[in-house]
Amino acid sequence: MVTGENDLTQIVPMEGVCVADEERVLCIITDLVSLTKPGCKYSLNLPASTPVREALREITKICNYHPDTVLIHYEVSHGGGDDDVILSDIQDKALGSIVLPNIRKHSFTVHERDGVTPKKMESETSTSGYESQASSSTSYTSGETYTNYSSASHTDSSYSYTSSLIKSDTGYVGLVNQAMTCYLNSLLQTLYMTPEFRDAIYRWEFNGKDEEVAKSIPFQLQNLFLQLQTSKKKSVETTDLTRSFGWDSSEVWQQHDVQELCRVMFDALEHTWKNTDQAHLINQLYQGKLKDYVKCLECGYESARTDAYLDIPLVIRPFGSNQVHGSVEQALDAFVQPEILDGSNQYFCERCNKKCNAHKGLKFVSFPYLLTLQLKRFDFDYATMHRIKLNDRMTFAEVLNLNRFVTPESPTKEQKVEDADKVTKPGAVTSNGPTDSSDEGIDEGIEVENGLSGASSSSDTSSLSSEAATNDKNARESVCQGPYEYELFSIMIHSGSAAGGHYYAYIKSFKDGQWYSFNDQQVTRITYDDIRKTYGGSSLGRGFYSSAYASSTNAYMLMYRQIDKLRNAECMMPDDFPQHLKMALQKQQEQEEAERKQREIDKSTCKIKLYCFHPSSKKKMESKFEVHKDKTLKEATEMAYKSFEIEDVIALSDCRLVKYDEYSDSLEKSFDGEEDSTMGCLLGGVKSCYNFDLLLETKRPDQKFQEYKPGGVTVKVYVVDTKKGEIHSPVSVRAYHVQTVSEFKNLVTQTLELESTEMTCVLERFHNDLRPLTVPNKTLKAEGFFKSNKVYVQYPVDDEDTYTPFLKTKFYQLLDRHQNTIRINVTIPSPEDVEDYVKSSQQSLLRRQQLTLQDEPSSMCNDATSDSPDIDEGISDPVDGIDHKMRAMAIHGCHSDPSVYHSCQDNSDISPQESGSEGRSSSPVGPSTSSQETSTSAEFSLTTNYTNNDGQSTSPDDLHQLSDKGSGAVEHSFSDPEQVSPPCQVSPNGDSGDKDSDFKHEENWDLEIGDTADSVCSSITSSMSGKEVMEEEEEEETTEPQRYFNAMPGDPLPDTNQRSLTVFVDKRITLGAFKKDLEPYVGTVMENFKVYRVYSNNQEFESIRLTDTLSFLEDGKLNIKLGRALRPGEHRVKVYLLTVNESEPCKFLVETILAKGMTVLESKKLILPEIKEQCEMEIPLDRCRLRKKTWKNPGTVYIDSQIYEDEIAIFPNWEVYLEILDGPELMTSMSQLALYIRRWHPSTYEIDPFQEIVLNQQTVDELKLRISEKSHIPVENVDFAKGKGTFPCETSVLEIQQDLDWNTQVSTLNVWPLYICDDGHVIFYRDKTEEIMELSEERKKEIQQKENIRISRSSQRLTYSPRKEKALKIYTGEDNPPSSSKSSPDLD
Repeated sequence: MVTGENDLTQIVPMEGVCVADEERVLCIITDLVSLTKPGCKYSLNLPASTPVREALREITKICNYHPDTVLIHYEVSHGGGDDDVILSDIQDKALGSIVLPNIRKHSFTVHERDGVTPKKMESETSTSGYESQASSSTSYTSGETYTNYSSASHTDSSYSYTSSLIKSDTGYVGLVNQAMTCYLNSLLQTLYMTPEFRDAIYRWEFNGKDEEVAKSIPFQLQNLFLQLQTSKKKSVETTDLTRSFGWDSSEVWQQHDVQELCRVMFDALEHTWKNTDQAHLINQLYQGKLKDYVKCLECGYESARTDAYLDIPLVIRPFGSNQVHGSVEQALDAFVQPEILDGSNQYFCERCNKKCNAHKGLKFVSFPYLLTLQLKRFDFDYATMHRIKLNDRMTFAEVLNLNRFVTPESPTKEQKVEDADKVTKPGAVTSNGPTDSSDEGIDEGIEVENGLSGASSSSDTSSLSSEAATNDKNARESVCQGPYEYELFSIMIHSGSAAGGHYYAYIKSFKDGQWYSFNDQQVTRITYDDIRKTYGGSSLGRGFYSSAYASSTNAYMLMYRQIDKLRNAECMMPDDFPQHLKMALQKQQEQEEAERKQREIDKSTCKIKLYCFHPSSKKKMESKFEVHKDKTLKEATEMAYKSFEIEDVIALSDCRLVKYDEYSDSLEKSFDGEEDSTMGCLLGGVKSCYNFDLLLETKRPDQKFQEYKPGGVTVKVYVVDTKKGEIHSPVSVRAYHVQTVSEFKNLVTQTLELESTEMTCVLERFHNDLRPLTVPNKTLKAEGFFKSNKVYVQYPVDDEDTYTPFLKTKFYQLLDRHQNTIRINVTIPSPEDVEDYVKSSQQSLLRRQQLTLQDEPSSMCNDATSDSPDIDEGISDPVDGIDHKMRAMAIHGCHSDPSVYHSCQDNSDISPQESGSEGRSSSPVGPSTSSQETSTSAEFSLTTNYTNNDGQSTSPDDLHQLSDKGSGAVEHSFSDPEQVSPPCQVSPNGDSGDKDSDFKHEENWDLEIGDTADSVCSSITSSMSGKEVMEEEEEEETTEPQRYFNAMPGDPLPDTNQRSLTVFVDKRITLGAFKKDLEPYVGTVMENFKVYRVYSNNQEFESIRLTDTLSFLEDGKLNIKLGRALRPGEHRVKVYLLTVNESEPCKFLVETILAKGMTVLESKKLILPEIKEQCEMEIPLDRCRLRKKTWKNPGTVYIDSQIYEDEIAIFPNWEVYLEILDGPELMTSMSQLALYIRRWHPSTYEIDPFQEIVLNQQTVDELKLRISEKSHIPVENVDFAKGKGTFPCETSVLEIQQDLDWNTQVSTLNVWPLYICDDGHVIFYRDKTEEIMELSEERKKEIQQKENIRISRSSQRLTYSPRKEKALKIYTGEDNPPSSSKSSPDLD
């Protein structure tokens, strides 16, 4: 009876046997030798009195092995090891005397004998009368290089070597797939199984230097072939060979064509073999010759030349045809079928001296000894513009007669023959047929442990032999028919689609005539049915892949060998190896023996993680500790002591090994008094992994080690000196849950050698959860101690904290700062870069001011007063003396800072409001009277004064000096966390009320050219109306608590102009306050630099929310870059140019900054000068518009009077379109609708360019009327349809009539099926009286090709993402291999 693994617990004594008669032993046997069913389990229920000799015989019988060829182990310890009992050594004992008592199930394992191959015996019916059951628990894992055995009773990983090291029962060795190198493995196995090629590789001898061995392709190929022939492993690596190719690790992640690899590898071998005996090997084996001719059909004159070839590409489906070639013979006939040159393509005959009809084609002159045929299954479909795979059926013969393709003939006086010695590489043949494979790419490296579907078992041997004998008979008979008779010996198969797949090979052995499947590591026998399945077509099975999503499996490249008794060779045997190869074989065997011994040592080696805190630096060190299980604890401690190289720091007597849990940072147990115990005993045997670690604990010479008993708690004690403001490094103390707080304090006093037990202890249970330990008799368990804990001890006690509430004590404040302080590595620009930035920005300001004067010399003042009513409203008397033209010039010059239009006193929330109305509205929008808060700084506000604590104005030069001097701990606070700069207190009469502000207002109101935009803002801000100020003063102000900040300048970074800065800061500080504290170190005000967070992959992103804290930056990295920083209410906006009739309608222009409260007209006045400066484009203000951008779709048109945030929602990383108009703007109201229209001409199958219409009413009649005005089609004849998809809604002219919904019977546009409620929709229209032209098939194909090209250029395809291909190259000595530092491979 066969049961599953879970049924093993159901085994009971045989029926009819009394349980009290005799004790029985339930044996669970795991077969670790079997190749077909590795890990298979059996069970035997034997009497305890059974002799071991008899038990051994029964176990080998149930496993079907000869007793002398295997070893049976009894596992004493769980997981196995060297403690296992080998039954053959104790055959005279009783089974009950060797098994462990009080165990119900006993584990036995079957192993190989050294130097003996396990032998199976014929199945026999058991006559012993013992109960036997077998259960298979084999688990196959796709993609792994070894078999994963799942067993509940055997967890030792040492036997995972077995399946990967045992050679296949076929006698052949597989090749390991490095990642996506199946195509390489298939070709290598084919070349290895070619006797003539293998023998030639063996005869070649390397004569170079030792350092050239790694780069020698023939040497590595020779070494690989030697391993394939003599190794006892199941599979061998190809890394040495690919390294000789000059490949790095990224190359193995690129899948290539096996035929391309064959060409490139042969070229590399020929290059390496120059001037050697093997110089012409490739040509002698693989090169044939063909004649490329043109023959006049009138006089018979023939012009020809002879070319060489290494393989023959056979087309499966000819270009433009739906018919396929059904066999290799048909494809060869088509290959030599001549083309008729007639009509305009006639051939000029030199003999006739005129153009004549002629035949142009190819003729085979000779075939090579080894014939390579490539079946061109990869093609290109011009209908879909995609690469496809042709899975059509193509048969191929096992014996191929090619004599009829060669007609011996000698050149005559009517022939003109040119010989070409070089090898002609045929180009790719494409087709235009329908796609045969719509599957996605199959991932590389698929493993099939059970072999092929339909693969032969041992019972198929006779059928294979008979088929092989028949094949050999046909081969012998065919010799008499001519010289070019070939027998098939290799089929390289591709399974997958054009996007990717998997290669493997079916290869016939010339030694025994058997066919084998070489699929990476797996080598199995196959039948002729499996070969026939590689013909292709949908009528047969899928071979290896049976998934519904798997692509077809079919032959891709065939190799034939010429049947020639004189040339057909056999593979060289080890006895016949040349002397240099025998030496290489001996070296290889010694290496494999060393590896075997190392594996035996690994089975007795305990591998565990080892940690140590450096005695001086207290830095945690980590290493992988490997120690033999028989080493004593004393010896292991000395090994660990030397591994950390701390001999000069501490003595060996002050170190010991303890059991440690690194995850919870707790000490588990000390091994006191067990110095002479073995590590195997202390660690619980040799295991693949341990659930604990080891710690090399150290102490001072005057200290004594504590004894750590299981079940204790580890406490890291931090001594806190509040008077000095210091927290000392932690000391580990071992305590127990049953101890009281008083006892714990005594323990701390003894361990830390303190003078008094008067101390204040605080337990940190969680982050920011500090609990004072104030009850002396309370146990540690009741206080909430965990396995690992932190306790802060205030010593000596501060008298001022004795009667102060804990949350207000200095002790708590110091702990709070300690818990929330983080370290940040900051990179800041050099002082020279800062100075250059300041100067260049000032020059840019002047240049833009001059551009503004040139653009609007006479209307600047009017613009400032009329277009921006909120600026001048309520301006008090001091403003009357301002030069309005200069003020407007400064305003228009601040292109990157629109906030100069608005007040800096609004403390409202800066998050974007969701009340913007971008959709259509029936009522016009009036001018805004709001005074939204935005920044008062601009990109050019670089001379803003920095005020120190004395109220003195500090220049940027003084800031450099401050940064050079460094800084101590800085405590700071701001009155408003929303504001980065201190608020400007403005009295109702317009005077500045805060004289200590960091941004000090100038008393002189006369604005000069050199003044900054910030000065303009200050002027405007100080002149706000009293009503606005009163409203803002009523808002609540929030106060940010003081936060810790301490910066330590570092050395300049090498090879850069940047400086490093290490900052210790309270993580609860806001980004705005943090930037303010960085000002002295950067050397300019915070408005002039930006903060970028650097992630682990070196990607960086700008941090713009000034109210966010730095809690996410634990041990993080920041880059400070010069540039305009965002202020509350501002957003960066990317502006794109919209040109609907261009092939690329979307083009990036500039990136600018817009603020809430600004009107669309104001933003246009800011954007256009920037476009003029950066893109050199002159765009008139009244000939452009801004509109919404959603991906690539043009959306709502923004009216000049609309206000951002109030009526248009703005958000971070916003994108808008700038559209240039042909005439004045027709969109003047939100109730209007702007649509794009395109005319389709059915009589010519053409579509006109885009035009725009503006509707005043959202009705169908209005739409038809506007279309009629544009096209001059009568309204009653206008027929329209809404475009589908995303902009530009491309559709083929061949399908537009059927795909679109024409003549929709609705009266309004905002109902189904139109749903036109916003700007930017595309409408196709036509004249319903225009007749549709009838198209011929040729005309349809012509239009279809044009449409494919047009649509592919104008629309972005997202559904097809082919893997990026990389050219295959093998680097020889003259080539330079690629750099080892490459980017990550593309795994698309």
